Amino acid sequence: MGSIDQSNQNVSWQTKVAQKQKQCRGAIPAAWQLPSSILEALDYPLDKKPNRLLEMDTPRKSGILSDREIMITEDYTVGELLAKLASGELSSLEVTTAFSKRAAIAQQLTSCLTEMFFDQGLERAKYLDQCRSEGKLVGPLHGLPVSIKDSFQVIGTEASIGYVSFLGKKSEINSPLVDILLGLGAVLYVKTNIPQTLMTADSDNNIFGRALNPHNTALNAGGSSGGEGALVAFRGSPLGVGTDVAGSIRIPALCCGVYGFKPTSSRIPYGGQANPSLAGLKPITAAAGPLTNDFEAMEIFVQAVIDATPATLDSTVLDVPWRRLDKESPPQLKIGVLAEDPLYPFHPPVKRVLAEAVGKLRAAGHEIIELTAEQCHSADATEVACELFTLAPGAAMGHIKASGEPMVPSVANVFGPANAGNYKFVPSLEGVDALHKLAVLTVKRQEIAEDWRKIWLENKFDVVIGTPSQTTAVPHDTFGWPPYTCLLNLLDYPACVLPFGKASKLKDPHPMKMQPGQGGPDYNPEVLDGAPCSIQVFTSRLRDEECLKMARIVDGCLKQA
Repeated sequence: MGSIDQSNQNVSWQTKVAQKQKQCRGAIPAAWQLPSSILEALDYPLDKKPNRLLEMDTPRKSGILSDREIMITEDYTVGELLAKLASGELSSLEVTTAFSKRAAIAQQLTSCLTEMFFDQGLERAKYLDQCRSEGKLVGPLHGLPVSIKDSFQVIGTEASIGYVSFLGKKSEINSPLVDILLGLGAVLYVKTNIPQTLMTADSDNNIFGRALNPHNTALNAGGSSGGEGALVAFRGSPLGVGTDVAGSIRIPALCCGVYGFKPTSSRIPYGGQANPSLAGLKPITAAAGPLTNDFEAMEIFVQAVIDATPATLDSTVLDVPWRRLDKESPPQLKIGVLAEDPLYPFHPPVKRVLAEAVGKLRAAGHEIIELTAEQCHSADATEVACELFTLAPGAAMGHIKASGEPMVPSVANVFGPANAGNYKFVPSLEGVDALHKLAVLTVKRQEIAEDWRKIWLENKFDVVIGTPSQTTAVPHDTFGWPPYTCLLNLLDYPACVLPFGKASKLKDPHPMKMQPGQGGPDYNPEVLDGAPCSIQVFTSRLRDEECLKMARIVDGCLKQA
């Protein structure tokens, strides 16, 4: 990861955190600091009170952005920004300045950032503008600001991933994906907040604090790419990069109301990141992918990265080119619907929105086939994944103990069996050594994969849709296990999250309590009112191109009046 400042070894964890927080505050220029009038209009504490930052229109009211900068950050898709950057109608310097200012505002309100290197971003933008003036576009992302999760290494910055014991370590090389993005012409300017251990849906740690949801600061922003979700929703980034091993792209996307795509693992470069786990142990392979505010941006990112032949820079990448599919789509798709699992029942708004989506697709002429909970294996997959994730918990805990810092609440709460301990699929592993545990779990994982192979074969589905979670965003530290995203990591299927609808205390007025043996938070219509809802779309392994093609059709259907 890089060199360690040895003079800092005997300093208390609180002192190290104070030093880092001071450095972070100093990274925001004085002219980009929010005026007291804005801060005084907020209801504190922010994580307990429902400040609806997007409705408050803080960027415009702050006076920090010009009207043109507001337009740059709000009015264009990524494709439109790239076209204007290529033509010279917009300069990379003004686009990077606009998104940097907006990211600085987002940070002051939501704690969504970890590393801010605005100066380097602006210098890079000037260089790219000079290249364009000489008639040279560096690549398909020429001049576009791109935010990245804290775990990616960027030379000269830290990748502390929420561990105090990792502070002071400067990255000496870039992660392969960082080099690829730079080669494509992107501008990197910020890294985004994550949870301590990278293994909860609450992006909270003792260094950078808790990432807050800009729709409602009393609700979680998701994890582990929660800072990306919050930043993109706040429009402080046109395109963000997260990672996903149990839902860590898709949970922030659903919580923050943005698009997110988890590819099949090893198609987008994942290597060279800061890692809290036991080196070499990858019982479930994580994937890197985009979070955005428009559908096409996901396609632009994935195609550009895979077209750059990433296997030449990252040995963990499958050397499989991006396939250009026939643009023609079948007039009628055959769509499966992922079932509600009785152990993880849907909150009323989630159930309503999924039914609305199915209704729209059916009305558009697509064939819908509802699967059963037994077929889908969502709770079964959660058992298997939980046991795989906890094969070697000592590494993550060791990094916490190394500094003396405490566990944050979401990490302290997560250690325990999935399905409320109600295991019906995984046999007892008591007294079984780690190697034989892995073997047993691999057999059970293959059982699920085999059943899904039969589902695709027998039904000839084009795509399967469902909800990415039993809930919307929920109060902090209550999200729990994510069965409906984790299933697809266990299967290593590509999956897309599409924003669709909102929770409503008027449409879904009745509270709901989880029953004994069920997992997940209770539903409170007052607390969750207005939270974004989403639909998840997935295909089988390595069918990433088909996943995005079919998800585009579904997204178009959902947008129709």
